[in-house]
Amino acid sequence: MPAMKRKLNARNEPETSDSLSSPAQPAQKAADPSPKSATPTFSTFGLDGRLLRAVRSQHWSDPTLVQVRAIPLALEGKDILARSGTGTGKTAAYLLPILHNVLRRTGNRETSSLILVPTKELALQVTKVAQSLAAFCDVRVQNLASKESEVVQRAKLADLPQIVVATPARAAANMNNGALSLKSLAHLVVDEGDLVMGYGFKEDLDYISQNIPKGVQIFLMSATLNTDVDAVKGLFCRDPVLLDLGALEKDSQQVKQYVIKCAEEEKFLLAYALFKLDLIKGKTIVFVGDVDRSYRVKLFLEQFGIKACVLNAELPLTSRLHIVEEFNKNIYNILIASDDTEILGTEKKSDESRPRKKAKTDDGRPDFGISRGIDFRNVSCILNFDMPSSRKAYAHRIGRTARAGKSGTAISLVIPKDKFKKHKPTSFLGCENDEKVLEKIEKHQTEGSGLEDYKFDMKRLEPFRYRFADALRAVTRIAVREARVKEIRMELAKSQKLSRYFEEHPDELAHLRHDQTLNHPARIQAHLKHVPDYLLPGGKKSQDIGFVSLNKPKPRRFVQRKGKKVVRGKNGKIDPLKTFNARGRGKK
Repeated sequence: MPAMKRKLNARNEPETSDSLSSPAQPAQKAADPSPKSATPTFSTFGLDGRLLRAVRSQHWSDPTLVQVRAIPLALEGKDILARSGTGTGKTAAYLLPILHNVLRRTGNRETSSLILVPTKELALQVTKVAQSLAAFCDVRVQNLASKESEVVQRAKLADLPQIVVATPARAAANMNNGALSLKSLAHLVVDEGDLVMGYGFKEDLDYISQNIPKGVQIFLMSATLNTDVDAVKGLFCRDPVLLDLGALEKDSQQVKQYVIKCAEEEKFLLAYALFKLDLIKGKTIVFVGDVDRSYRVKLFLEQFGIKACVLNAELPLTSRLHIVEEFNKNIYNILIASDDTEILGTEKKSDESRPRKKAKTDDGRPDFGISRGIDFRNVSCILNFDMPSSRKAYAHRIGRTARAGKSGTAISLVIPKDKFKKHKPTSFLGCENDEKVLEKIEKHQTEGSGLEDYKFDMKRLEPFRYRFADALRAVTRIAVREARVKEIRMELAKSQKLSRYFEEHPDELAHLRHDQTLNHPARIQAHLKHVPDYLLPGGKKSQDIGFVSLNKPKPRRFVQRKGKKVVRGKNGKIDPLKTFNARGRGKK
């Protein structure tokens, strides 16, 4: 009897009646699309045409991995718990399904979507993306995370926006006073779930979870999966679809990681050499330990004509975001930032109904910094001028490069234990445990990635040491303090909120403007910008470095005047002694 032929599936495996009738099979296919299928596009998701038009206006070619996996599940109405790295498109992965469902509920003028984020910066970023995707739709999006009065926020919510973006503290406060109603809520998003819980929003999340209606679709997005994410999951989700895409994204996000072990003062020397000799190409974020340190590095680099900007935690939120925009627009190619709690704009006590607890890392130290939440574009290199305090902070730092499938480089300057506190002017207390942090980072490296020795020959930098020492002496502690104060005063003078006050008190504005006209806090030495050929390795001249001396002697010019040879001196006048000849002045 001939053998019975069985039908094969897309994976060339025989199908059985049980597998065909299994109710879990469609969900499995949605979560794990067959590799045989063609590369999906945004149009294959069945999204509203107005959203597809907005996607085209954003110049997004193909959906990212998290979007391919999450959007079909979200359109089916499933709860999603997704882990995906920074810059992988998590925001659009939940915004597109939410906007699609909002457009399907025509005539509904109630708040149907609430997006919770940990910081003001991330709230503004999510709001901008939502507004750009809703550019061709009649969908209202409101941001409640900014520091505004209760009356202003109540007026915003009175317009009945379909999508509200807020921190948990702001959302809970507006729910408590009756300004925000969640009776028609259909979608709840907790973005950066580990940070939301880690920043001490647990009580606010408890209050929100107790007051949302049943059947709300939950999106829980995070760059990591840890106990904080599990706590948020327990509050909102019962049986979500887990998308752990961190390991799959390693292939598309290649970060070459290098380590340079050096002395404390050699950090500045290496930074000078890396930038001045064009050893670092493209846009770079330099991470330092604190704000003072960031201004010290900035003033040091300015001695050599290297332009950089500082993301100062002391400046207002709008100023910080403006700095990020200038960096993204290539006005600055070097951005110096510190891992301070204030950088991210964590909620102040005036914005809270109760005090907050700081997030802790696995080392028991705060896990903060600009490395989470802020959108930096086309960053090619991360320079860890000062090492972070934990391996998790290191991972978030280097996550600013190699985004959206691009490659990147991370260079870390590490202080060995025997060289710590050997140079008082450049010593930084946060570098005491650099080697311990490095060991933890190396221990948790995934397969195919690792930290390599940069193999930088420090002996070749010996000719630069006299210039480095001269520039470092100019960056004093007083100069750093004056630079910080000067920038704050300039922001006050440009503040729109204080414009009315300065109209009534012109003398105060005059004082601020007088401070702006002061000399540069650190004395700029013009000769340091020039790198002579004999100092360069191999005698080769670096690119994009030009120099024209102000005292360069003019060549002698021989001017023929009425048949006579005339020699002019340096000042351009005729030199009579060199113009005479043996025959005298001659006939006229």
